[in-house]
Amino acid sequence: MIRSAGAGSMAFGRAFGTLFNLPEGAALLDFAGRTDTSLLKEFLDHHSIEATENLESSFFHVYTHWLGELLPQVEGAVLPGVFGLLNAFTTHDATVQLGLLTGNTRLAAEVKLRHFDLWGEFKLGAFGDDHACRNELASIAERRAKQVIGDSLLSEEILVIGDTPRDVECAQSIGAKSLAVATGNFDSATLRNCGATRTVEMLVDIHAEEILRL
Repeated sequence: MIRSAGAGSMAFGRAFGTLFNLPEGAALLDFAGRTDTSLLKEFLDHHSIEATENLESSFFHVYTHWLGELLPQVEGAVLPGVFGLLNAFTTHDATVQLGLLTGNTRLAAEVKLRHFDLWGEFKLGAFGDDHACRNELASIAERRAKQVIGDSLLSEEILVIGDTPRDVECAQSIGAKSLAVATGNFDSATLRNCGATRTVEMLVDIHAEEILRL
C-alpha cells in the first residue's frame, strides 16, 4: 500500500544502535514480507543476545519512536490505486470487510498508516506482535474475520493482497486467494511462479469489481 522509503529498516538500525550499540545491525536482515518480531529474533540470535520479554518490549518502544521520527524525513508515498480501491471496496458492498495483515507490530503499523492517512480504513487484522510467523498471522486474521462476519466465511472468500512471495504463501496457508502486486522488490513473473491467483504491475491495473470476482 505504501512506500516508506526505507524508514522501517532505518528505524530498526537506529534502535539497534540505541540499545546495543550496533547501528549496522539491520544491514544483514531481509525485510521483505517478514514480521518485526522475527527480524528482532534473527538479530538477537546472530549476536548471541538472550531474548527476554522486557528486551523485546524495550526494543519495539525505541523502534516505534524512531519510526515516527523518520517517516516525516523521507519521501514515502501511498502507491497508485490504493485510495481508489479502498474507497471502491468500502462503498461497494456492506459484506466486504477490509483487514490489515502485516508483519509490523500493531503500534508500528498504526504509526506508518496514520502518517499516510490510511489507518482508519481497516476494521480487523493481524500484526507482527500477534505471532512471529507470517503464515500464523493469516490464521489469526481469518479467525478475527469470522468473529466479525460469522463462521460461514469460507477460506476461498478471503483475498490477500501483497507484494512478496511470503504474502502469496501466507494466503495459500489458509486456502485463500492472493493478488500479488509487483510494486515491491519482486517482479510479476516471480510472484506468478509462487502461485499467486492473479498478478498485476500496479493496483491501478485492476478494478475493484475484478478483484471481487477472483
